[in-house]
Amino acid sequence: MGLIRTEDLQIRDPFVVPVPEERKYYLFGSTDRNIWETGVGFDVYVGDDLERWEGPYPAFRPEPGFYAEKNFWAPEVYRVGDLYYMFATFRRKSNGLLGTAVLVADRLSGPFRPHSDGPVTPESWSCLDGTLFFDHDGAPWMVFCHEWTQVGDGEICAIRLSPDFKRTVGEPVTLFRASEAPWTTPYVWAKDPSRTIYVTDGPFLIRLSDGGLVMLWSSFVRNVYALGVARSASGKLEGPWMHDPEPLFRDDGGHGMVFRAFDGGLRLALHAPNRTPNERARFLPVREAGGTLVVVTGGQSNG
Repeated sequence: MGLIRTEDLQIRDPFVVPVPEERKYYLFGSTDRNIWETGVGFDVYVGDDLERWEGPYPAFRPEPGFYAEKNFWAPEVYRVGDLYYMFATFRRKSNGLLGTAVLVADRLSGPFRPHSDGPVTPESWSCLDGTLFFDHDGAPWMVFCHEWTQVGDGEICAIRLSPDFKRTVGEPVTLFRASEAPWTTPYVWAKDPSRTIYVTDGPFLIRLSDGGLVMLWSSFVRNVYALGVARSASGKLEGPWMHDPEPLFRDDGGHGMVFRAFDGGLRLALHAPNRTPNERARFLPVREAGGTLVVVTGGQSNG
């Protein structure tokens, strides 16, 4: 199997797990050729410089009778103890709604298998892009999007998870709505252009070196995909959340996450452009400044 270059690799929602012991990066994401149609599964790619990758290797393939058959989206993988947990979105066959479920594997590369009993987001909600967060007490939470298709003004919500990640505890809380950010504009949906829509997409939380808590999340500026930063005024998940006035990235890309590269610097991973089948991963150097994140001038960098 030959190496594939980043610029040739079609992927959405890139999520990078660095493994210092191997000096390897594991790249997960929405890897079906057309993620809007039939779901095949999730692949993982392995590389050491963020420029060339071995793979694809199958990280998840559904067994017969799986509860979803389309829209396999946005896998995020975390090591907790000796196991690896994948948070991923699927469209349920039972009610046609999106929801984020938890899968588990003994190895980072998988194979991952269902861990929760279907999606753990509210059954009657259309939800996507769940991400894992641990609060100051070490309790796990899932932060996710309540989709604009149901609420119009997309929401970023949070719900506490059981310690084994198999179920939720209590009721979801709304952290903020898309229209609260000064940089977002209404999304004009071709299927219903008269409807006022604000989109939330792809939340990811990171604790800064000064203890501040920021969240990356995506929306649209004049129908162009973009990524912004929100900051918790309290440093806690409940916020209140304050939004940077301008997006961090606005060139038709988003659904970002941040990781530390092997050179010690921070990298922002996102996909751009936001058009199938042209989506590609981009890895942009970022730094902390003034309680938020800024892109380092100079563009893409290797690890």
